[in-house]
Amino acid sequence: MVQPISLDRERLSQLRDGAVLVRRPAPVIEVHGPGALACLQGLLSNDLVQPGDNTATFCALLTPKGMIVADLWVFRLSPERLVLLGDPVAHAAVLEVFRRSIPSRLAKVDDRSGELQALWLHGDLAIAALAAAAFSVPDGESRVRVRNEGKARQLLARPHGGAPFRAALLAVPPLIRDAVDALAQAGVIEGNDTDHEAARILAGWPRLGTEILEKTLPQEVRLEHLQGVSYTKGCYVGQETVARLHFRGHTNRMLWGLLWGGPPDLSDDQVKSAAGAEVGSVASALVLPDQTLGLALLRREVNPGDVVEAGGQEARVVNLPFELEAPAW
Repeated sequence: MVQPISLDRERLSQLRDGAVLVRRPAPVIEVHGPGALACLQGLLSNDLVQPGDNTATFCALLTPKGMIVADLWVFRLSPERLVLLGDPVAHAAVLEVFRRSIPSRLAKVDDRSGELQALWLHGDLAIAALAAAAFSVPDGESRVRVRNEGKARQLLARPHGGAPFRAALLAVPPLIRDAVDALAQAGVIEGNDTDHEAARILAGWPRLGTEILEKTLPQEVRLEHLQGVSYTKGCYVGQETVARLHFRGHTNRMLWGLLWGGPPDLSDDQVKSAAGAEVGSVASALVLPDQTLGLALLRREVNPGDVVEAGGQEARVVNLPFELEAPAW
């Protein structure tokens, strides 16, 4: 059963065109030592070498058979020091894989989740608000900047433009509180988990435990379109399956968007074709004033433009991310 979330028109406008901050826990793992970069390059799905230092890269940790264990943002500060921001659902699993796979003589794995907190910023005015609040903002997308505050450090990251957030700040709790106060003075609104989740759905971004399940492959949930997979970096865990699908095959299902004209009844998450055949399931839903958006894993014969039945109503299959300016029907 899918539990939809809702946004009113004003909050939707703030989330997309304004600046909203969300204080939300996230596991923070630091990998440091002479072999840190090489170890992570062999474990994660994206290239961490080519971007260079002070960069933010989205990637996945996979099983040997290419199934997603976790999705992660990797902030490369130097070849010897990388900071990873993940999802609480996979925190223990990531630590277990890293501690089993990374030799201590090459790099150390430190869980800094209890020490550092995360602040997420959404909306097109987020970067301008950071600058107005006197933050040292990274000079472009996929970049990271670290600022020393006494004995503490503050890490500010800008992801690529397709990400569901515009910036992420990592710091100790006192600095996070100071940041919230400074951003409030710059006109940033404090949001909540609903805002964070709504931004994710609008961006067509999959989440562990909803769109990403135990046996999900990266291409099924658009990780290659979300700049989370490299096909040129060489070997990493799970690379054989990912490369075979890309160069020689296809997935049996794909993550698409759904548009309803009104709120559907998602007590049943099944999606059916116009002919009545089961073709997939709804994973997440966002109810807006004049339409409802959904993320659904659908069989490969379903394409954008098709009309399906879900939640007791007709829904149109659309590309991701959602383009709300376009008519719903």
